[in-house]
Amino acid sequence: MRIVILGATGNVGSSTAQALAADPAVTSLMCLARRTPDLELPKAEWASADVTTTDLVPLFRGADAVIHLAWAFQPTHDPAATWRVNVVGSRRVFDAVAAAGVPSLVYASSVGAYSPGPKDRAVDESWPTDGWPGASYTREKAYVERILDAFETEHPNVRVVRLRPGFIFKRESAQEQRRIFAGPLLPNVDARALPIVPDVPGLRFQVVTTPDVAEAYRLAALGDARGAFNIAADPVIGTPELAELLDARPVRVPARLVRAAVAAGWWLNLVPASPGLFDALLRLPIMDCSRAREELGWTPRGSALDALEEFVTGLREGAGTPTPPLAARTGSRVRELLTSRRQLP
Repeated sequence: MRIVILGATGNVGSSTAQALAADPAVTSLMCLARRTPDLELPKAEWASADVTTTDLVPLFRGADAVIHLAWAFQPTHDPAATWRVNVVGSRRVFDAVAAAGVPSLVYASSVGAYSPGPKDRAVDESWPTDGWPGASYTREKAYVERILDAFETEHPNVRVVRLRPGFIFKRESAQEQRRIFAGPLLPNVDARALPIVPDVPGLRFQVVTTPDVAEAYRLAALGDARGAFNIAADPVIGTPELAELLDARPVRVPARLVRAAVAAGWWLNLVPASPGLFDALLRLPIMDCSRAREELGWTPRGSALDALEEFVTGLREGAGTPTPPLAARTGSRVRELLTSRRQLP
């Protein structure tokens, strides 16, 4: 089988490429990214591609499946820019899949596509995917779900799989995630040195290790499943789990105070994550992942605590890997601050 991966240098893309390269059923990989790495993988060839401008059809011809992982989280101060990449770019990817005659499309959706939902029970894949309107990320994830709805109607011969994972961590992605969400003012520290952890009402979310998500993409690309699948590991993470992991004392903090701090940092260009993203976090539903286990054949090897441990370790160690998004350093913290309103080149 020949598989094409868009966004093959990122947190999930790099691990998905490794998982597929190790599978005997895969004969060749086309790994696409805006900036190609100095990295060799068995069976893989690398090519530069921008989902907003590149003619993708020639790159997709002959593929048995396309995995679309390319996504821009920043700049949150310029939602038109992320819309061009995430919405217009995704539509171009889907159109190219149809034009190239690719039989299978696997798309990276997200828990962020879901409408606000309960924290005290789990919802399945039928929960509405209207997102949270106050954040670009959740609006765009929801809108692309609508594009895929239309695509499936227009192209019933294409097998479409949508994976909706929770937060995804591995040690090597910690610096990228710090740059995307926390910004240059967060030092590489041992989080266990913090004496307290904020206890914010409504803060319950799901995480999963990157290798486990990569395995879900491998199964989706090589199998015959179709439809949407929730992807997350146990346990659900809340303040008690964070406090135990970090050996810290919970301190009750009103959500409005945390939001005010995030908003101030965002408006001052000190924090990349927008206050709308914080609002969305508090409203994410808890997902039931039983369908992934029963129909996709996926079971996470790591726990949610393992995933957080990976992030904590990677942040402390300043970890990275030799791809442009995951590089341990992309320049000075001052440069990060000066370029935080646009994507780093």
